[in-house]
Amino acid sequence: MSLKNLEYLFEPESVAVIGASPRPPSLGSLVMQNLLGGGFCGPILPVNPEYNAVAGVLCYPNIASLPLTPDLALICAPSATVPEIISELGDRGTKAAVVITDGSDRQADSAGDSLKQAMLDAARPYNLRLLGFHSLGLLVPKIGLNASMAHLNALAGEIAFVSQSRAICTAVLDWAKFRRIGFSHFISLGDSVDVNCADVLDYLGSDPGTRAILLYVEAIRSARRFMSAARGAARNKPVLVLKAGRLTEPARAATPHAGAMADIDAVYDAAIRRAGMLRVFDIKELFEAVETLARLRSFRGDRLAILSNGRGSGVMATDSLILGGGQLAELSEETVEKLKAELPVAWSPGNPVDLSAQVDSDRYAQALDILMQAPEIDTILAIHVPTAIAPSEETAKAIVEAIRSKKSQVLTVWMGAESAMIARVHCIVAGIPTYDTPDEGVRAFLHLVRHRHNQEMLMETPPSIPTEFTPITATARRIVRQALAEGRRMLSEPESKAVLAAYGIPIVETRVAATVEEALRVAEAIGYPVALKIISPEIAHKSEVGGVALNLDNPEVLRLAAETMRSRVAELRPGASIAGFAVQSMIRRPNAYELTVGVSTDIIFGPVILFGQGGKAAEALNDRAVGLPPLNATLADELLSRTRIARLLRENRDRATANLDAIRLTLIQISQLIVDIPEIVELDINPLLADEQGVIALDACIAIKSATMPGSARLAIRPYPRELEEYVVLRSGRKLLIRPIRPEDEPAHYELFEHFSPEDIRFRFFRLVKRFPHSEMARFTQIDYDREMAFIATNADDQNHPETLGVVRAIADPDNQSAEFAIIVRSDLKRQGMGRALLEKMIRYCRDKGIKELVGEILADNVAMLALAKSLGFERHPTEDPDVVAVRLRLREDR
Repeated sequence: MSLKNLEYLFEPESVAVIGASPRPPSLGSLVMQNLLGGGFCGPILPVNPEYNAVAGVLCYPNIASLPLTPDLALICAPSATVPEIISELGDRGTKAAVVITDGSDRQADSAGDSLKQAMLDAARPYNLRLLGFHSLGLLVPKIGLNASMAHLNALAGEIAFVSQSRAICTAVLDWAKFRRIGFSHFISLGDSVDVNCADVLDYLGSDPGTRAILLYVEAIRSARRFMSAARGAARNKPVLVLKAGRLTEPARAATPHAGAMADIDAVYDAAIRRAGMLRVFDIKELFEAVETLARLRSFRGDRLAILSNGRGSGVMATDSLILGGGQLAELSEETVEKLKAELPVAWSPGNPVDLSAQVDSDRYAQALDILMQAPEIDTILAIHVPTAIAPSEETAKAIVEAIRSKKSQVLTVWMGAESAMIARVHCIVAGIPTYDTPDEGVRAFLHLVRHRHNQEMLMETPPSIPTEFTPITATARRIVRQALAEGRRMLSEPESKAVLAAYGIPIVETRVAATVEEALRVAEAIGYPVALKIISPEIAHKSEVGGVALNLDNPEVLRLAAETMRSRVAELRPGASIAGFAVQSMIRRPNAYELTVGVSTDIIFGPVILFGQGGKAAEALNDRAVGLPPLNATLADELLSRTRIARLLRENRDRATANLDAIRLTLIQISQLIVDIPEIVELDINPLLADEQGVIALDACIAIKSATMPGSARLAIRPYPRELEEYVVLRSGRKLLIRPIRPEDEPAHYELFEHFSPEDIRFRFFRLVKRFPHSEMARFTQIDYDREMAFIATNADDQNHPETLGVVRAIADPDNQSAEFAIIVRSDLKRQGMGRALLEKMIRYCRDKGIKELVGEILADNVAMLALAKSLGFERHPTEDPDVVAVRLRLREDR
């Protein structure tokens, strides 16, 4: 992921067209026409040895003959010549190129290398950035840049559109031009040889001229790079995703045995949600959603009131809301009484508020005003059906006037065509979101709800884990490695349960018996009734071959069940070997729910966690949610809440509420397990019984494979780096733990600020700050460990009211070249060596990460901090502000 030289791609001051031509309909001719017609003010330099001029512009025979070095080159030449052209551009000093020429990874250059690799090899020595190939090009309307082969130019605006499909680009450009929608950037990624979706998200996420980013995505190649960039961009502005290819086969996992397979679209959905983005499902919805999010920047909540002057339209909206998972606001008695006083006798109290066709424009506006004042309502969907008594334009004017003086969240729907058009214009001019149908209006409201929910998940402070657990990782690792040494890809059921038990997950006692006679002895020792299961390395789903027998209450029944199992396996799976039997006691928990917890390894996003309703009917019920690890208590609860069974677990008249803390903890334990043991590629617990007592795993299956990378490296989101924890002893003899910051540290961060003096605050933030809101404090504590690092000094015993005593933070640029640091220590703990210990820790971390320099800015009167920096080797440099000193520490020398 890199921003290096992207400014030359998106903000060039000069452009060369390699392969420019005066002959339509050639690619070189079309690109030249677009470039000249876009209004670009900088030099345009056509290159083609066959012509003296192209479109009236002097043409140059080759790159070397250009009178100046172009910032950006548009390559329209034959694909086989592209690597050589890139090399020539690099020699000349050009820093960015758009490869509009079609190409294929199967094509080769003159040396026989793939065209893609040859292009990259040619660009790498010069840090020349490449967009494409198979790209439509890019458009930056604010600077008049139409560096594309598009059939239309783009209007200027504040929305960025980024697409992996050239065809979708042309369709969206046509669609937006008709609707007068403008763009800050319009980017066709093509095959993403170099510049990819993550790079562009990084650039656009910090671009002040872009207020929202729209993505059309077909596939992601590097999940961690994409997730880091997406999470960073989504914190700054709305990012909406239209993901194609929904109806695909399930994601191929590393091994097909465990059965915990996740549909690939569900994995993408989980990734988009986890990154704080909003997913939509067609082009029209994409632009509807961005307009809604842009117009309604504040969001009060998800309780919707529906106001309509036609019963049918209100019912339609209610149906759409309930089916979409939305919530109707429940009107208070006070609100109902106010409405009764203003509306006709025929009005029927309730939500939706049906005003009937007899209500005129003034009464419609009065009803809206009452709803806007109701504290039990967060958002109002105002639907209008044109009538002779309440014409659309007249009602629109009344509504605009009613909303003008209120800080309320109102969406409008104007049904009809000709008469509704003027009403919509009034609302648009007033900045009020407006839609054509009740279904569109409800969909817009649900966009707000889902986007805010995803944003809140980025900012949520997780509660403490209800029960701390310390996994016995060595035991689990030994079981897995022993099985791999024996050439096995599956753990037996007892082995799988032993791994779960090592991570604190309650299991039912299970013993292994090699023979029927041994199974009888084990059953006698455990006590009847028992369950009997076949053990075979070739059989993952025992019930499919009759390999499970339950409620065996005497030796004769057990013997018969064992012999029957052998016969069925021999008949159904004649090649399967039988290693013995698993014998376990029957668990009597009649009010327990059957759940399933699983792990699947997606080929792009790595391990994903599945949760839902379990039992024999789990596949048929398909009540399953997918989440990306790592999980904490908040994320575990969010995963749980996306299943249908979640409501029953929380409230059921016939059963006690299930122990939700135990379920959350199980999900967290599974998350930690797959981080610690990278050899686990699939896992299936079904059923996991859950009731008011807690949880217990009755059956488990784990698939394994030799690991090629650490467990944390295969996750799409880097987990908490526990390996960076270390203890230090201060001059006073006090022992502290220095560790990476966690989201759970937010409450302690508030306490830390209570111990700062005004001078401490000024030295750290260059201004006085009384208190940070939750949104800002969450940014301090919820960091992307791939992008930044913050180490805190805390009590050595984190179990006894953990305190944050000091913090050092460093944020690296996406190129990993430089990191900027800041540090602050509690006022009453200074001059004990804590600041030095924190900064030395950060220096070591940045050096190990390959960062070349650590930089910072220090107020000139912060004498102590300047002295500490000097003692650690930082160089001082003046800045434009005489009150600020820049410091710089070289960590690695360029080679």
